Amino acid sequence: MPAFFIRIRFEPSGQFGPGKAALLEQIAATGSIRKAAAAMKMSYRRAWLLLQEIEKLFGAPVIARTTGGAKGGGAALTPLGKSLIRRFRSIERRAASAAQADIDAMARLMRRPMATRR
Repeated sequence: MPAFFIRIRFEPSGQFGPGKAALLEQIAATGSIRKAAAAMKMSYRRAWLLLQEIEKLFGAPVIARTTGGAKGGGAALTPLGKSLIRRFRSIERRAASAAQADIDAMARLMRRPMATRR
């Protein structure tokens, strides 16, 4: 089955796509940048750099960090972080729905033998 994904470019500043959205979702689920990175099989440094890119792009924090202590540190999404996930996933759903007939048609073309494709 074909996969549909979308990436939004904000010229000339940067982009926001499924990977950054998934990182924010993992941080929300785990309460930790380190745990989110591990769940996504990426280094903590890579996760941190992606978060910096998002914050630079939108000009505000997307996570609220807490430092260590008896229970250790953690991270939670800011209202901006939550809004980015909600809006991005909405865009994905609406775009996929609008494109579904064409995606299905393209998938059917892939199943045809080479000589009969048009």
